[in-house]
Amino acid sequence: MNPRDLQQLLEAVAAGEVTPGQALERLAELPFADLGFANLDLHRELRLGLPEAIYAEGKTTADLRRIVERLLAAHGRALVTRLAPAAAAELQAGGVKGAEDAVYHERARVLTCGGAAAPSGPPIAVLAAGTSDLPVAEEAAVCAEWFGHPVNRAYDVGVAGLHRLLGRLPEIRGAGVVIAVAGMDGALPTVVASLVPAPVVAVPTSVGYGASFGGLAPLLTMLNGCAPGVGVVNIDNGYGAAVLASRIARLAQRTGPAATQPDASETVPARRLD
Repeated sequence: MNPRDLQQLLEAVAAGEVTPGQALERLAELPFADLGFANLDLHRELRLGLPEAIYAEGKTTADLRRIVERLLAAHGRALVTRLAPAAAAELQAGGVKGAEDAVYHERARVLTCGGAAAPSGPPIAVLAAGTSDLPVAEEAAVCAEWFGHPVNRAYDVGVAGLHRLLGRLPEIRGAGVVIAVAGMDGALPTVVASLVPAPVVAVPTSVGYGASFGGLAPLLTMLNGCAPGVGVVNIDNGYGAAVLASRIARLAQRTGPAATQPDASETVPARRLD
């Protein structure tokens, strides 16, 4: 949409010929911001409910600085994933305009700039089978919190000690969506899906010995699980799991808690589990 078309649209809204809702739908299709080396989708949040995130791997610090500054100018906040500690330190020390409150979550390798959205809707439970899965689990948890969801963490609850998972079950059953992160045999999501009414987002990790093939074995386990209600994202993709869980939770919020929440007698208040 060029400036002339935009002016005509605004004039049509002012004249009552186009409703604000219709105008918003058209504005959602506005083009990207061209930085020369990157084309930023500034209106992704209008279309999809979440802004574009910045995947840091393969980008120089100079690239990241320009992208972060442009997204902050457009939205007032930015999310950078897969960011190495050294690059995070450079960004935080480099005087990025608008990023004075940037927080680097080292285990998750995520940098958040600008305040997170106010928590709302059903909680998202993030489960990690073992402590070696925590980088991926924390990526999912930090991103989900930044998206504006209450997050409950339950870590080191893998099936090697099933009692640990069962001990957290009352709290986990209070979640609207469960993200289950596991490497090795990848059995955790199937077990969880057999115990809770919420949809389960399964995340295979590359944790494991040689026969796990860098996460391929748990990926296949999760895809072949016999408990229904499980959706599987790619290996080590904590960010993707958070996005999928967020969409499910926001949809449940729009359609009402009865659509995905357990009976009131089975729910408990959202709280941190670890």
